[in-house]
Amino acid sequence: MEESPSAERKVEISENLEEIRDAVLASRSLNVVARLVAVSKYKPASDIVAAYEAGQRHFGENYVQELSEKAPLVPPDIKWHFIGRLQSNKCKALAAIPNLWAVETIDSGAKALKMNDAWGSAGHASPLNVFIQVNTSEEENKGGVEQHEVLKVARSVRESCASLNLLGLMTIGSVEGSHQQPNPDFLALVRLRDEIKAELGGPELELSMGMSDDFEHALELGATNVRVGSKIFGSRLPKTAAA
Repeated sequence: MEESPSAERKVEISENLEEIRDAVLASRSLNVVARLVAVSKYKPASDIVAAYEAGQRHFGENYVQELSEKAPLVPPDIKWHFIGRLQSNKCKALAAIPNLWAVETIDSGAKALKMNDAWGSAGHASPLNVFIQVNTSEEENKGGVEQHEVLKVARSVRESCASLNLLGLMTIGSVEGSHQQPNPDFLALVRLRDEIKAELGGPELELSMGMSDDFEHALELGATNVRVGSKIFGSRLPKTAAA
């Protein structure tokens, strides 16, 4: 059963979305309009419904349990992106979500194989879109594939994971990098995309980079997928408070 947002919340989210969409359109390059993923982590299902009614279709969640709980409460044609750290033991639960559109956080060949097996076993008609998350900032506490391993993981997904479609590369980047222009994390992702194209051929990979504070700069550098949360839904409560 869908949750209904208040009239005031509908107006607020609709206005925020319009502002972000205008910025995405203004920053488009080569006549390619980037995909906007509305990050709804810790937000109630009613907020997602408000954004949906304003025309938004792609939404991102960080936690498998939260995504599993929200999915039945919102329209079934929403396209979900899983953008949190992927755990091998959660792949089956993710694969059970019928309208999961992409997993943006594949961080090893082993995780790719786990997700591939889970998606295949779930009997979906089409391959699952995946992004390889890259630790472009080389921070020890940051998730993602090390830069020198990206090509190997990309080759593994393409050659060994028939139930996955390698759609692109993703980075979160460092706080320090987000204050620099050009952002070194975004530049690294562009370079890695080009290297994979040169080595493996095939379609050019998408770039998922840029969040609320730096998505416009990411678009300038070639992002095709931006993840925006607080500028649409407002600041998030801490996880404990949201729970």
